[in-house]
Amino acid sequence: MPLLEGKKALIFGVANHRSIAWAIAQALAGEGARLVLTYQDRMEKYVRDLAEKIPGTEVIPCDVQDDGQLDAAFTRTGEIFSGELDSLIHCVAFAPASELENPFLETTRSGFHTALDISTYSLIAMARRAKPLMQAKGGSILALTYMASEHVMPKYNVMAVAKAGLECSVRYLAYELGEHNIRVNAISAGPLNTLAARGISWPHVVSRVSLASVNSQLISHPCVAILSRAKSGILPSSSAAISHVPSRVKSCLLMPGITSWEHESPHHPAHPRTS
Repeated sequence: MPLLEGKKALIFGVANHRSIAWAIAQALAGEGARLVLTYQDRMEKYVRDLAEKIPGTEVIPCDVQDDGQLDAAFTRTGEIFSGELDSLIHCVAFAPASELENPFLETTRSGFHTALDISTYSLIAMARRAKPLMQAKGGSILALTYMASEHVMPKYNVMAVAKAGLECSVRYLAYELGEHNIRVNAISAGPLNTLAARGISWPHVVSRVSLASVNSQLISHPCVAILSRAKSGILPSSSAAISHVPSRVKSCLLMPGITSWEHESPHHPAHPRTS
């Protein structure tokens, strides 16, 4: 029997066929889940075209900076799923291009606000609206983060701060929602060839190493395990965990004293090798 047979999932962050959110959507559907995908106006065509590949998938417009649209998205999701929701997937992140191009010291107040509003606060806003749909039977909330929240990755800049805030939010949400049998976790992947990644110059990944293609098995299978509460032996069966998933990219960091950064094990986060 499929691991997610009959489960209902709402996914934020599908932009195109390279999106991690799309890889997750395909994996969830493959395990029997019913899906609702959200989209920004400029991405509507891409998301609708993708949704058509999974029969029965609904699409809903939502700008995560607009509380009215968030309210409408969750209200509509409740209508589609008869007042229930099993899984919420948060794959949303953004910072103005200038904030990723300029030195971190030159981060602007408006750029900082935008990055954390979209990339971090949106998880809290979504979780608050998901709670009424999940609390009767419990559920799972899963966010995507990145290891720059723990280690300096030049040019990731304010997005690293946003990811650190996201991970902290995961822990606090897990603490408060745990009594309702709602788990909150995050998955941290290495550099992947997504639309978001193409907006970063990635000086820590040398030219001889290309960004890894989005491997649906590497990213989506751990997501399925977490959402189905399957005991994989690697991923957490508890809440508030940040699971590091290797992208199979061996990257050279252009940082003093550090010669390389390797993802070698799905059990542990990457560690720097010093010269």
